[in-house]
Amino acid sequence: MTSPIAFPPARLHARAHALFQDSLLRLLDLRSAVAEIGGATILDCGISQPGSLQSGLLLARLCLGDYADVTLAPAEADMVTDNAVAVRTDRPVEACLGGQYAGWPVSVGKFFAMASGPMRMLRGREEMLEHLGLVSDAQPDDFAVGVLEADRLPEEDVISQIAVDCGMPAQRVCLGIAPSTSIAGSVQVVARSVETALHKLHALDFDVTRVVSATGIAPLPPCAKPGDTVGGIGRTNDAMLYGAKVSLWVDADDDAIEAVAAKVPSQSSADYGQPFAKIFKQYDYDFYQVDPMLFSPAVVTMHSLVTGRTWRCGRLAPEILRVSFGMEL
Repeated sequence: MTSPIAFPPARLHARAHALFQDSLLRLLDLRSAVAEIGGATILDCGISQPGSLQSGLLLARLCLGDYADVTLAPAEADMVTDNAVAVRTDRPVEACLGGQYAGWPVSVGKFFAMASGPMRMLRGREEMLEHLGLVSDAQPDDFAVGVLEADRLPEEDVISQIAVDCGMPAQRVCLGIAPSTSIAGSVQVVARSVETALHKLHALDFDVTRVVSATGIAPLPPCAKPGDTVGGIGRTNDAMLYGAKVSLWVDADDDAIEAVAAKVPSQSSADYGQPFAKIFKQYDYDFYQVDPMLFSPAVVTMHSLVTGRTWRCGRLAPEILRVSFGMEL
């Protein structure tokens, strides 16, 4: 097996910031708006503005440090909907786990949001980031770029806390934001198919640095009605748990892959089998009480670059997707 090539986390900061700056020139096309709050620059893609499919793709790319291609694609028949979100990356660990994973719960006063993006590496408080060597000290030229999943704009005290946590002035904080019930919010959450597979592998103690390339696709659900946060969370999670397919190219031998392949798909969890909104309710809407083994794609394919063998595990569950998406016959 070959060793993974070193990759400076600063590249994600720089590319995400360049993409963020470019988006400010396309606000009309994105159906978005920009605001300055507490010195930070906020790109509103679904709160005071309607947002769009394009702004959802933009938010996904910001989360990934612009180290993945994210596009809309036709959905497969068993994905129930007509459209899907496809992701392709040759830097899966850095882009998905260093950037995209929503590992930062921002909680200040009455404001709460799940935060993603390269700015998580600047904060550096997640065990996974430390384990993978993805903690990044703030440099003079860095910008803290991230995405918040929230249903209202942050106030100045929130921005101040984010800036302090990232070790830089608020003027160098750049945030995209959209609720899960918006078009853009739905797109950026459903773009996490590869990320969920990698996070599951990491939880299974598999060496994720051996995953060298990845693709993923998940159905784009209809938006939940405005204000129905649980509905939005339910539909976007179900798109992953029961509708997503991921392929991973892995520089690992057969024994290492064989030990985890069947455990990666969501069906390996005891909580599998009903719409996520119902599961969520059973745990009093506390994510941390849900079986962490549930959060993964429906189908995972692993290709060994060492032996040429392939493992494909899991299945799509269109019957659950129809119920979740309000498309029952």
